[in-house]
Amino acid sequence: MPPPVCVTGASGFIAAHLVRLLLERGYVVRGTIRSLRDPAKTHRLRSLPGAHERLELFEADLRVEGSFDRAIGGAAAVMHTASPYVIDVSDPQRDLVEPAVQGTLNVLRSAARAGVRRLVLTSSIAAIADAPVRGKVFTDADWNTRSTLRRNPYYYSKTLAERAAWRFVEEHRPSFDLVVINPFMVLGPSLGPELNTTNAVFRDLLTGVYPGILDIGWGMVDVRDVAEAHVRALEHEGARGRYLCAGEAMTLREIVAALRAAGYGERYTLPRLDLTSPLATRLVKLLSYARSRGVGSYIRSHTGGTIQYDTRRIREELGMRFRPARESLLTTVQDLERWGHLRPAA
Repeated sequence: MPPPVCVTGASGFIAAHLVRLLLERGYVVRGTIRSLRDPAKTHRLRSLPGAHERLELFEADLRVEGSFDRAIGGAAAVMHTASPYVIDVSDPQRDLVEPAVQGTLNVLRSAARAGVRRLVLTSSIAAIADAPVRGKVFTDADWNTRSTLRRNPYYYSKTLAERAAWRFVEEHRPSFDLVVINPFMVLGPSLGPELNTTNAVFRDLLTGVYPGILDIGWGMVDVRDVAEAHVRALEHEGARGRYLCAGEAMTLREIVAALRAAGYGERYTLPRLDLTSPLATRLVKLLSYARSRGVGSYIRSHTGGTIQYDTRRIREELGMRFRPARESLLTTVQDLERWGHLRPAA
C-alpha cells in the first residue's frame, strides 16, 4: 500500500471534498481535526466510501507546535487546508493572523521532520489581490500588498501565511517542494450540515439580508474543482509555484438574475433595489462605516468593481477545466435547501 497523504483540517468545506476525492482514487488518507470528540464531523468523514479501509483521523491544533507530527509522520505528502476563515473577529491578530501563520509553520515543520516529498498549501485569492484595480488583470505572480490588520484582516492573514510558507522553504530547504492553490470564491455542495462562510452569502442573498444589488462581483469556483486542483497539484510532477484557481466571474447583478431566472425569486426574498450606479456605490461605502469593522472594510474595498484575473497557468499546466459558475450557483442553493439552511416561504 502506498504511503499516506495527510489532509489538515479534514472536516472543512474544501478539505472534506479533498478527503473524499483522495479516497475515491485509492489513496490512504490521514486527516487532522481539532477534536475527535465531535461525532458529527468524525462520522461524516468515516462514512465516506473507502474510509473504513484507508482513512485514519488524528487530533491536531494549529497553535500547538508538534501536534501534527503523528499525522504527518510517514506520509508521502501533505495537503494543508486548515486555516480560520471569517470576515469579522474581535482581535484580528489573535483570531486570524496568529493561527494562520503559526499553524502553517507548525505544519511545515512537521512535514520537514517527516521527510515528505510534496506539500500542497490552500491559500487564497486574498494573498494575490486585496481589491479590484481598474485595468489590472491579476495573475499568480501578484501579491496582495494593501491589506492590514484594519483593512481586510482575513486577506492580510492569508497573505502572511503564504509568505511565511515560501520563506520557510527558501530558508530551510526541506525535503518537500511546495505547491500553492489560490482559490477565489469557493461555492458548491457541502458534505456536512455546517454552513460555511461563502455559502452563507448565498443564504443571506435569498433571505432578505441584502437590501440591494451592489456593484460587486467575484470569481467563482466549485469546491469539487478546488479539490481536483489540489490532487492534480499533488500528482503532477511538474507542478510548481502558485496556481490561481477560479472559473468564471459573476457580478452580484448576474447572480441575482440567474437565481430569479431559476424561479428562486418566487420562493425567496431576492434583492431588487439597484445600487450599482456610481452615486449609489459612494453612498454604500459611506454607510459601510456603520457596519462591523471587518464587513465595513470589505464593502469599501470591493464595491465598485470585480477583480479581473488570468488562470492560464492552472489550465495549461494542471489541465484544469472548471464547472460553469451558474451551474455551481444553483447546486449551492439546492444544497442549502437540502441541509435546511433555506426554507421556502409558504
